[in-house]
This record gives sequence, structure tokens and C-alpha cells, in this order.
Amino acid sequence: MDRTHLADDLPSEPGLVPAAWDAPPLDPELAVALAGLGRDVREPVTRENLVALQKRDAAARPRPTLEDLRAGGRFEVAELRVPGPPGGPDVTLVSARPAGITGPLPLLYYMHGGGMVTGNAWSVLPRLLREWAATLELAVVSVEYRLAPAARYPAAVEDCYAGLVWTTARAAQLGIDAGRVVVGGKSAGGGLAAVLALLARDRRGPGTIGQLLLCPMLDDRGNTCSSRQMAGIDTWDRISNATAWQAVLGDRYGAADLPPYAAPARATDLSALPPAYVEVGSAETLRDEAVAYAQALWRAGGQAELHVWPGACHGFDTFAPRAALSQDAREARTRWLRRILRQPC
Repeated sequence: MDRTHLADDLPSEPGLVPAAWDAPPLDPELAVALAGLGRDVREPVTRENLVALQKRDAAARPRPTLEDLRAGGRFEVAELRVPGPPGGPDVTLVSARPAGITGPLPLLYYMHGGGMVTGNAWSVLPRLLREWAATLELAVVSVEYRLAPAARYPAAVEDCYAGLVWTTARAAQLGIDAGRVVVGGKSAGGGLAAVLALLARDRRGPGTIGQLLLCPMLDDRGNTCSSRQMAGIDTWDRISNATAWQAVLGDRYGAADLPPYAAPARATDLSALPPAYVEVGSAETLRDEAVAYAQALWRAGGQAELHVWPGACHGFDTFAPRAALSQDAREARTRWLRRILRQPC
């Protein structure tokens, strides 16, 4: 790959030589799995193909029915239409919990990935129910937020926040323990989860005990070392990332005064936030912004558990769920969730 076009905007750091910007190698199992998926998995999202990719995603992404999600009676599942943000439409929440368990359950309030331009609330639920709801005896609410560019910032953020406020306000009737709520998400959903933690603090909104940030999309600026290292290589590279952020922010993309509720990496105050689990791959575009966010939480006196999985690309456990690295990641997330949920309120 010709990297000369990247050289002009690389940050100046003493002792760095061009070779230092070569991409970290992929985990061997992941490399084999990605090779088997073909070139489409690395097709970048651009302004020219975004609409076509959205249509393709809507048609191809598995969207289980409520009966599918109930898994023969193992789970209680319902779709809820709840009031959205002021001036906005209603928000759909998909609520699920293990069947037959009485008493209030802890809640994982979850935002799906897809760069805030693709994805849906239903497709993520089978894994969430299988891996966490059943084993940890927790409820899950997945949010169907509006997508860009049809709905720009702050549409998705406010949809997710409105759903969180509604859910926690009705915790008793939903069988949820409002004192044990974790916000979480993957990729764009991880970024939205970080935003909810900031909004809940600043608006004195619902209390949360943890934020589960899986390969979170946090920074619109795209000026990290990892974004350059993985250009044209990662499954979500800097072209896709920039396209998505431009779709979300429109004319505000890259603005110096962009609020942290649009891109959490812009936050200058990360104090008084709930403990975070931050996960990313070493061979991933979003690596450095995720690491920087964990460091910023520590500097603010907060708690963060950071995992940088060696040789992992963006979405590695989706592309290669049986790989040893994917299994290790799932186990680490589950251990963190179990610890957080068992801590005294």
C-alpha cells in the first residue's frame, strides 16, 4: 500500500521512523476468517455508495422476529413504542428478559453498531440474550434509534436518551432494578453508550452503574496513529469512519466547538462517570481513541478496564466468533458485567 499520501498529516513524534506506522499484524485465525469472507467485508463506506450500502444492509442483516427471540419460551420479549425526544418521533425499544424469573432484574440498555448509518435493534439481541441475559439473569433493552444521514445529530443521541429515561422511570412495571443499569454498545453503539453516561451525569438523569464500550466510535476527527495505520486495511477504515461521521454531523463535522454529546472524545470533563469496560483491537482503526478515552477516565479519577486484543480488527468477534481471541473477549466482557452487577449499590 502506498502510504506517501498519509505522510504529510502524521503527527511529529521524536524517534518515529516511517516503518513505525506499518499496520500491526492480524491474529492468524482472524486473518483466515476474513480471507474467507471475501473483499466485500473491507469495502469502504463512501458518500457515493452509502445509500446503496444502507439498502443492502437493511435487506441482508438478520432481523429476528419476536417469536425467534423468545426461543421457544426461554425469554419474554416485547416491542415498546415510547415517547421520543421533544419534537421527535416515538422510539421503539425491544425489551427482553429470561422467562420465569420473578423480582426486578438488572438491565443492560444497549445500542447497536453500524456507524450510526446502518443496523437495527433486533439483530443484536440473539447474542445478547444467549451470552448475558440467560447466564447473568439480566434484562436487555435494545434501542431502535434514527440513522444518519436521514436524521443527523442529535437525533440518535436524543432517541437513546429518551428511551433510557422512559425505561428507568417505569422500572417497577418492567421488572427492572433501576439501581443496577448498565449502558452498553458496540462500535457506534459504544460511542452512544459513552454519550448516555455523559448526558445522564450532566442532566441529572438516570443513574447507571457501568458503561460497556466495545470498539467504541468516539472521535470524529480521525487524526490518530491507528486511523492512519489501518487505512485501507481494517474492516472499518478511516474512509468509512469519516463518511459515517460526516453523515451524522453534516456541516458540523470537524467543528472546533463540537459538543462531547456528539463525539465523546471531545469531552474535557470525564469525572463522576460510572466504571467503564473499554475494548478494542490492536489492528483496528478505533484503537487509539479507545485507549485515549480509558486514559482520560483514569486521569479524571474514574475507573476503566481496558482490553486491547492483539491482532484484532474491528468487529472481530462477529466475523470470527469461534476464534480463540473472540472467545477470550466474550469471557472478559462477561466477567466484568458479572462483577459490576454484583457490586453493592
